[in-house]
Amino acid sequence: MRAVRAVSGLWRWRRNPLRRPTDLAEAWLALITLLLVALAAPLIGVLAGSAAHASLQRSVRAQHQSRHLVTATVVRELEAAPAATDPELLGGDPGSRVLARWTAPDGSGRREAVQARLPDPRPGDTFRIWTDGHGDRVARPLEPGAATAHAVLAGVGAALLAAGLFEGGRRLILRRMLRGRYACWDREWDQAGPDWGRAGADS
Repeated sequence: MRAVRAVSGLWRWRRNPLRRPTDLAEAWLALITLLLVALAAPLIGVLAGSAAHASLQRSVRAQHQSRHLVTATVVRELEAAPAATDPELLGGDPGSRVLARWTAPDGSGRREAVQARLPDPRPGDTFRIWTDGHGDRVARPLEPGAATAHAVLAGVGAALLAAGLFEGGRRLILRRMLRGRYACWDREWDQAGPDWGRAGADS
């Protein structure tokens, strides 16, 4: 849409005895903005998306290396907590609050109150949880597909932002050009105003 509005200034390229230098300048401004929106903005989006993708994929690899899926065993069910504080369950299904035990990747045993996605937990039931190397609960690692989706959104956002900045710059420059044109008209009017409408003013 912004590019279409920028194209509207290209009519000033036509040869016309009434064309002013500022009309030609507006046409150049519209053309440059169109090229920036059509070429530079997508390139910025691609570069930003690629950088975000590389960074997120490094984070994905680091998370999958440092986070481990272990099996926890229900010791007993506990009363529901006022709010879920489990890093994996925040913002999702609160599940059931249980006292569970599990063996950490470093071999140490852990026994803590956690949220388990079990409809009716009973002693001895098992469920899977994510932990770090010491057995502390952590959020589920980011999946490669989700990282790619985030990178695409970042690239699209960067492209749209760049296009908006280019169009905003065009409008700002155009506004200043119009102010200069109006000031020129005012000066010309002041010069012609005293004789305007008088018979024989040009004689």
